[in-house]
Amino acid sequence: MMDAVLGVAARADWLTAVRRYILYSAIGHLVWEVSHTPLYTIWVEGTWGEIAFAIVHCTGGDLLIAMSGLLLSLFLVGSSGWPGERAGRVLIVVLGFGVAYTIFSEWLNIVIRAAWAYRDLMPVVPLLDTGLTPLLQWIVVPTLAYFAALKMPVRSFFGRDPN
Repeated sequence: MMDAVLGVAARADWLTAVRRYILYSAIGHLVWEVSHTPLYTIWVEGTWGEIAFAIVHCTGGDLLIAMSGLLLSLFLVGSSGWPGERAGRVLIVVLGFGVAYTIFSEWLNIVIRAAWAYRDLMPVVPLLDTGLTPLLQWIVVPTLAYFAALKMPVRSFFGRDPN
């Protein structure tokens, strides 16, 4: 009987962590999109309506990428005990998916489709030819959202006793 109750609690923790991750990701990506939009040409060439649409559109895409990345990561390296187990592995894979997709998407939309462009203000990462802020977005936002979702202090995440 007690095992059944603990199993339900573990599933609730899993679902709560996923819900929190999605919520914190949405907020983080929205703030990031608003903050780095001036580094794209739409900021000087677009109307306020086009800029607002781009921010909402990009935030929605970011959220889909965040959810897909978490789901794929849980599928590949997660365990039935997540988030209590394998939290570090899951985060590393989430970040890998986010960064890889960002590099691909920036290349596709800037070079191939010419759907958007960087302003001269955008720092570009050499060799990758990807904007620095989109790349940092997929390191900073998922990491903060993940820690907040799991309500984990960084020290305990890496196996150290927080006391």
